[in-house]
Amino acid sequence: MNDLGNREFWDLPWEKRYAAFADLRATDGLPWYEEPEFPGFPKGNGFRVVTRHADVDEVSRNPDRFCSGQGAVSILDLPAEAHEFFGSLISMDAPRHTKIRRIAASAFTPRRVSGLIDDVERIADEVLERARAKARDNGGEFDLVTEISAPLPLLLICDMMGIPESRRADVFTWSNMILAGDDPEYVSSENPLQDYLTAGAGLSGLMTELAASVQDEPRDDVLSALVHGEVDGERLTHQEIASFFILLCVAGNETTRNAVTHGVWGMHVDPSARETWAAEPELPSAVDEVVRWASPINWMRRTVVDDTTVGGVPVSAGEKLLLVYGSANRDETVFAEPDRLDLRRSPNPHQGFGAHGPHFCLGAHLARREAGVMFRRLLTEMPELEVVGEPDRLRSIFVNGIKHLPVRLPS
Repeated sequence: MNDLGNREFWDLPWEKRYAAFADLRATDGLPWYEEPEFPGFPKGNGFRVVTRHADVDEVSRNPDRFCSGQGAVSILDLPAEAHEFFGSLISMDAPRHTKIRRIAASAFTPRRVSGLIDDVERIADEVLERARAKARDNGGEFDLVTEISAPLPLLLICDMMGIPESRRADVFTWSNMILAGDDPEYVSSENPLQDYLTAGAGLSGLMTELAASVQDEPRDDVLSALVHGEVDGERLTHQEIASFFILLCVAGNETTRNAVTHGVWGMHVDPSARETWAAEPELPSAVDEVVRWASPINWMRRTVVDDTTVGGVPVSAGEKLLLVYGSANRDETVFAEPDRLDLRRSPNPHQGFGAHGPHFCLGAHLARREAGVMFRRLLTEMPELEVVGEPDRLRSIFVNGIKHLPVRLPS
């Protein structure tokens, strides 16, 4: 089944999904599919899929021809109330996108990034200590995702945005709801849209409240830098800051969470990869290869601005294009043995942080650092960690997620 508009496609075993992508890359043109049906959303006119590495790169580098402002994270057109919460950088075009990205980038000065990297080291140690305690209380077993992969990025985000301890459980819950797709573990099957909006409103309200608190008394943190940062005399509104925070909770969380989880699973499937990394914990190519192999975000959407072409194929104004990163990252014309987790792969022009262009992940450097620190800790401080069950995958067409991965620390 190669119907990318059928949500059941995204539940296929990974090997079947990647085989389907290979078939699509070998097919001329840009295949068209009907849009999936989703409660609360109007059904649109269908979409085309962009599966080859060069074509994804072409679309990403040309925002004047392929825009993000009509929706980047949903095949279906989002209602206005959803854009209020989820309309951050990812779903904007120039000049608004340029201004907000410049202000956001200015919040991450070299000094502040250096402090965040120190925070990564500290948080990783705290997370692993809690995981050891969990293992001791549970016969050596624990869930890698809930105890290690998920807390690491979200605790860092909470630290950098000044979220008080009393509100962090809310951030965890709301973030999971937004990332959940239609997974019944996190959202209501009757009205998932309402769950997303509730979570978005919760995160937005929290950040608006905190932004107001540093308006007159700024702190030395990322939130204060966002509130007081200026480009050409203009500042971000509190709603723009709230939307950026939601983006951090989603994009800043999901790539690291799933890179760590997929990486541990990949090294379980291929023990030679674990041996390679364990022998050289600082291996510089390893994290990017894990991100390529995992492709934590399945796709992003672009909309054709005017009649043009993609890879020589005519496309019409208004058509929706799905940039399928999981396919581009296994394009055999770019990557030798693309299905293999080759931790020494170099060069590695993967698109796991998005393809190059104005929407390339702003936090890619920090995400690499987070994942690198955690993998080094796992390889050197928990070398005996073993996977003891199959991944429990997230039911989502957008996120290539693993909800739970049972592991054990032998006593």
